[in-house]
Amino acid sequence: MSTLGEFFARERRSGRPLVAAFIIGTEGSTYRKCGALMLFSSGGERLGLLSGGCLEGDLQDHALRLLASTERCTVRGYDSRGSDDPVWGLGLGCEGLMRVLLLKIDEHSGYEPLASLLQASDSRTAAATAIDVASGEFSICTAASCADSAPRLALICARRFAEGGARTEWIDTEQGSREVFSVAAEHAPTLLVCGAGPDAEPVAEFAARLGWQVTVVDHRSAYITPQRFPARCRVLEVDIAALGESVDLQHVDAAVVMSHHLTADGRYLAVLAESSVAYIGLLGPAARRERLAAELGERAARLRPRLHAPVGLDLGGRTPEAIALSIVAEIQAFLNGRRGAPFSAAHQGNFSPV
Repeated sequence: MSTLGEFFARERRSGRPLVAAFIIGTEGSTYRKCGALMLFSSGGERLGLLSGGCLEGDLQDHALRLLASTERCTVRGYDSRGSDDPVWGLGLGCEGLMRVLLLKIDEHSGYEPLASLLQASDSRTAAATAIDVASGEFSICTAASCADSAPRLALICARRFAEGGARTEWIDTEQGSREVFSVAAEHAPTLLVCGAGPDAEPVAEFAARLGWQVTVVDHRSAYITPQRFPARCRVLEVDIAALGESVDLQHVDAAVVMSHHLTADGRYLAVLAESSVAYIGLLGPAARRERLAAELGERAARLRPRLHAPVGLDLGGRTPEAIALSIVAEIQAFLNGRRGAPFSAAHQGNFSPV
């Protein structure tokens, strides 16, 4: 299981070119939206999804053609809004249009702008790029500087650096109107799991599968066995009182306390109460939560607005995997400002079978 960053780093170390595929525009219903990225290697491998698997084969064909050509980039459009389309309408039912920019990434460009975007994503710093859709010319802004090699793109790049997100727009130049795609680096959510017992394993596994940066900590040396967790997870033995010295809590988006030890859970909560972590989950029933709150005293008041206890969505199931799914699902909803309600509840319609 590789991340885009790992896939990119492997190809770059070998000096092989890649193709970055960015969605630069959508209309209607599409699987992914503007700014979504996947990678294609010169060896025929690919990582990521822009559709549900319907379009990736065609994109790969065009990526390989681009790598074999002298061109820097190309744009592909896919329209599944009509079910009569002989190629893309074959039962897709997505009812949407998607435009994809294929951009060659190689040694000649210093593997930019992807190198800066992925490095910023990994280090949780800011970066953005603006790309001329017709020529592949680009400008880069990072926390250190904004490149001026493409002055007409620099203002757009700087704006995307400040605002985040992704956008495609047209600008007027001496050569006429030019289409420009700009995108900012995205940061993977960071999850701190306090407690490395067996039921922490599927929590870390699900979170890693989503591409999150996961750190698992425990105060008991017997539980610190990194082999039990995904390779990308940090697994640390910590002194609970000094947790902030081992983990940068300012960059933690969510924490789950699940050591199964009442006193230890209380100590973890005491440290997290003094942190800025926005989501704090606690495993166990409401009575356990209230007992710990009473023991925390004044700290409980600082903790309660951020505390999710019992942690997780009500999905049913009692296995460690089902509980882990409910925990990670609630965090996913929280980080995206959602309530975790069914899509069908928000999109009620009349469906009459023929």
